[in-house]
Amino acid sequence: MNLSLSLPISQSCLNRFDRVQKEWISMSLEIFIQQLTNGISLGSLYALIAIGYTMVYGILRLINFAHSDIFMVGAYFAFFLIAVFQLPWLVSAFLAIALTACVGMTIDRIAYRPVRNAPRISALITAVGVSFFLENLGLVTVGARPKPFKRPDLMARVIRIGPAAISGVSIWVPILSIGLVAILLYVIYRTKLGMAMRSVATDIDTTRLMGVNVDTVISYTFAIGSALAAAGGIMWACKYPQINPLMGIYPGWKAFTAAVIGGIGNITGAMIGGFLIGLIEIMAVALFPALSGYRDGMIFGLLLVFLLVRPTGILGETLKEKV
Repeated sequence: MNLSLSLPISQSCLNRFDRVQKEWISMSLEIFIQQLTNGISLGSLYALIAIGYTMVYGILRLINFAHSDIFMVGAYFAFFLIAVFQLPWLVSAFLAIALTACVGMTIDRIAYRPVRNAPRISALITAVGVSFFLENLGLVTVGARPKPFKRPDLMARVIRIGPAAISGVSIWVPILSIGLVAILLYVIYRTKLGMAMRSVATDIDTTRLMGVNVDTVISYTFAIGSALAAAGGIMWACKYPQINPLMGIYPGWKAFTAAVIGGIGNITGAMIGGFLIGLIEIMAVALFPALSGYRDGMIFGLLLVFLLVRPTGILGETLKEKV
């Protein structure tokens, strides 16, 4: 047997194996970075919507089921301002957020304020009714056919992070979301309005006796929550560039799940829950592709686990019921 021929062949096989191994590691790292970025991006959107749920619940002990449809309304406002009125994208986004905040205040004034002192089931049924009204209004006025949503060039370009090529929208969405949450935290903890909101959340009757216009504070709470939902809807439309009147249903339910897991009534908890849900949804599919059809089931299964083991959520506390 000629050993001089077997050695080069063995060395060649080893070199090829090393090269394949390095390529596999590089490809795995690239996929991991891409999926991690996607998970953080998706989680930041869930967090924005979850904050709206948790703000209203913290003050009124009401689950505003119409919040997910406010998310849809914000996206449609931006769509029409861009496509019909031909306004610049950034101007359209700001106007859409402002208009959606007004819609939130209007819903509170027309639908929720009249049942403020009614039995709690009345407010819950009202919230469900408002949700169905907004969805069907959208179906009647704009139609069920999905519409393409234009996103700015900044979010359309590809950004390289190490070996991974990341879409700009996956980078900008978390940055903008964190910026919006930082502004919200400043309002809540550094302004008189925020002080009034925290006071109403603690004891609504005592706050009213101190001369605070509670209805105005609640109205501003709906406005802020709706503005965050609109921002989330616009960024969701940038990430998944088409919109329809039912687009808020699944994101809304997952954001509600995030609010419960994080601790409903706690803004920081809602943020943590949103990022956790987003990362689980993306990474579970990336690591276990065969389970991709069960990802919604995993999320809602996690909700059931928290309700059984820790119903107050990660950072939540037992809140006094308002009667």
